[in-house]
Amino acid sequence: MFGWLTRILDHNEREIRKMAPVVRRINEREPDLKRLSDTELRGKTDEFRDRLKRGETEDDILPEAFAVVREAAVRSIGQRHFDVQLMGGIILHQGKIAEMKTGEGKTLVAALPIYLNALSGRGAHVITVNDFLAERDSRGKGDFMGMANIYEFLGLTVGCLLNTMKDTAERKKAYETDITYGKNSEFGFDYLRDNMATAGEYIVQRKLHYCIVDEVDSILIDEARTPHIISGPAEESTQLYFDIDRIIPRLAAEKDYKIDEKLKNVTLTEEGVFNVEKLLHLENLYDERNIDVLHHVVQALRAHTLFKKETDYIVKESKVVIVDEFTGRLMPGRRWSDGLHQAIEAKERVKIEEENQTMATVTLQNYFRMYEKLAGMTGTAKTEAQEFAEIYRLEVLTVPTNQPMVRMDHADQVFRTEREKFNAIIEDLSDCYERGQPVLVGTTSIDKNEKLSGMLKRRGVPHEVLNAKQEEREAAIIANAGQAKSVTIATNMAGRGTDIKLGAGVADVGGLYVLGTERNESRRIDNQLRGRSGRQGDPGMSRYYLSLEDDLLRLFAVESLQKWMGKLGMQEGEVIEHPWVTKAIERAQKAVEGRNFEIRKHLLEYDDVMNKQREIIYAQRRAILEGEDISGLVAGMIDEMVDGAVGLHVPKTGEPAEGALPNLCAWLKSTFALAVKPDEISVLRPEGVADTVKGRLHEIYREREDAFGGEQVRELERMVMLNVIDSEWKNHLYNMDRLKEGIGLAAYGQKDPLIEYKREGFTMFSAMLESIKQKTLEVLFHVKAIVPHEETRRPFAYEGWEERPALPTPMAGGPLPPTAPEGFPPGVLPGMPGAGMPMGMGMSMEQLQAVGSEGVKGTPIKRETPKVGRNDPCPCGSGKKYKKCHGAGK
Repeated sequence: MFGWLTRILDHNEREIRKMAPVVRRINEREPDLKRLSDTELRGKTDEFRDRLKRGETEDDILPEAFAVVREAAVRSIGQRHFDVQLMGGIILHQGKIAEMKTGEGKTLVAALPIYLNALSGRGAHVITVNDFLAERDSRGKGDFMGMANIYEFLGLTVGCLLNTMKDTAERKKAYETDITYGKNSEFGFDYLRDNMATAGEYIVQRKLHYCIVDEVDSILIDEARTPHIISGPAEESTQLYFDIDRIIPRLAAEKDYKIDEKLKNVTLTEEGVFNVEKLLHLENLYDERNIDVLHHVVQALRAHTLFKKETDYIVKESKVVIVDEFTGRLMPGRRWSDGLHQAIEAKERVKIEEENQTMATVTLQNYFRMYEKLAGMTGTAKTEAQEFAEIYRLEVLTVPTNQPMVRMDHADQVFRTEREKFNAIIEDLSDCYERGQPVLVGTTSIDKNEKLSGMLKRRGVPHEVLNAKQEEREAAIIANAGQAKSVTIATNMAGRGTDIKLGAGVADVGGLYVLGTERNESRRIDNQLRGRSGRQGDPGMSRYYLSLEDDLLRLFAVESLQKWMGKLGMQEGEVIEHPWVTKAIERAQKAVEGRNFEIRKHLLEYDDVMNKQREIIYAQRRAILEGEDISGLVAGMIDEMVDGAVGLHVPKTGEPAEGALPNLCAWLKSTFALAVKPDEISVLRPEGVADTVKGRLHEIYREREDAFGGEQVRELERMVMLNVIDSEWKNHLYNMDRLKEGIGLAAYGQKDPLIEYKREGFTMFSAMLESIKQKTLEVLFHVKAIVPHEETRRPFAYEGWEERPALPTPMAGGPLPPTAPEGFPPGVLPGMPGAGMPMGMGMSMEQLQAVGSEGVKGTPIKRETPKVGRNDPCPCGSGKKYKKCHGAGK
């Protein structure tokens, strides 16, 4: 009796009802558009663009624009949008998330708002989870008609970013089209590379305008844990990983270390510390000199106890390749950070790649929040609605299905042991095979996938296996998964981007049966698997088989459930199937989802600190690259540095401290090559010292401009500034990483680690900005005019710089580094300056020889202070080694 009240109060239904008049207006235009010729229909694009220029909004032209796209789709690919698809398009245009069930045609839906938002000429992006879908959805593959057919029919241009595109000009062309398709990592890493470019012509992306993220929960939730990182090698010995790996089998669980599977962490016991010291011949593992060793021991223990082969990773071609826990797909090129990947390589006895140092990084959350308007679509988003709202300010609306959903979702069946569970699964699969009902079996790992396959082989049931090892055959395997007598055992990779069509007669035996062998931590992943069945009103069914030995139940669930099953005195093979059990497991999943959300939210709070700093640095770089005259900035830096130094050494009243004036003179000499004696300063009034020094420095700089030529000095300023910013930013990222690692200790002092991180990070960032000024001025004031040899085109040389081999310049109008891994994730990028530092980032000032293409040796500077060794304590007093502090990157 209260059904009508529930509907009124249901926000989703109210929003859907609001769209009915707009859908009606779209449908009313259909008869008139059908009478237009192809040329006349295409002419609507120019008409819409003209109307937008005259002041109309995209909302004003939406009904007619959507009607045009629908008619173009009918003529170009033979498909017509349903009314519910028009509603999905409206939701996406509004900058919201459209939750649409599998088989409802999300790809076609996206064409509506993408066309509308591309009319402004500012570009519209469609983000996919992999290259295959980007190419298929844009250009089409097999019998799938790509959306480019619609857009190009209407006169718009379409680009597709693929990992195989290594040429800068090719990628830039893809971004300059009206509509660009591509994998999320392609967009993210292009953003980072753009902000490491050494010239404006190497920037490929335009300002981020409108974007639709396909499988939005996979990209913005699941992949949000892993930031995009471009990195270069750090100076760490790989032998240490092998040395530590050898002692791990000699340590015993519980006695020497404790394992926390929930948090994926390992801690040494007191006895374990003693044994490690004994095995590694150390006096004190917690001595400052052994902190790195302690870190490597813990990572090696994690590698051996928490990261499992065939579940978390596989070894392929003598390389450790990560398996995505959410999709079951391989992630070639991705590497775990903080030495974990190297520890696993040592465990598997494969070549250990060098540990990497971050050169540039951005989280997916902060990248996608840069779009003016962001939208997304998926079949499973409602369970994460809170996170979408809090992090991205995205509302989730569920679009009604075109045909009623008739799939039957059965309650979970719970067994005591995994063995009993697998035996029951085999019986069920054998029965389905005999009846001719196709089954898609979902497993959580490659290991379980292959175990189940072995049991079916022994039972004599023909089947297909789909996991990351058979990724190349994925399309063929899925194409046959809905045929009669088909049994397909798949990891989570079958839960995304797949559309299983039923074969002849399958509907009569119940449709596709989805059988889950284990619940995932996230309800979304379970729902994705279920969503493979029951598309477009097809019959189907789903069921999950569980055991008390499953990770979710063992770690997170339901002590009451375990006690209850124990009291029942269950016999071998006995099963519990009850909606209450299913609800109890869902509650456990909700608890885990909430915890994971808090972890992602916490990580984002820390990254927001870096994001503000990143915005400042990247904005400064972009201004320089766009040719902004920074001579005024240089002049201001001179004044600021001199005012600060003089204020520090020369008091406004009274006599300077002993040694202050000689120190000031030494600083002026080292920074500006300005020879001033203490006696010359002492005769000046305190308030006149800064003005006199600044006047002299500005005069010297003007003389250099006259001698070198103003335009050449402007170019020198831009090049020096970029290189100094890049070098200092790289060191700052390293220091911020170290700060984040240790800031948790602040909690022991009753301080909020996040607040302390913000405070310390601000101090470090301010110090970096001062260092940028100092080093920029040092270079600019030490450059000398030289007479070039015939073969030399370099007009400047820097005193004290040694000759070095010419550095490669991969972005100079040519290709990106060859053989770069997918998405250019963590790992050294071949062929880039500084072995993995793109476009000059990380080039030390010693490497910046001068402007031009060949090196010229200048007059050496005599060293006035003792040389500091890389392993010596840093003179700044931080307690760190010089190579880890002010010597980083040198």
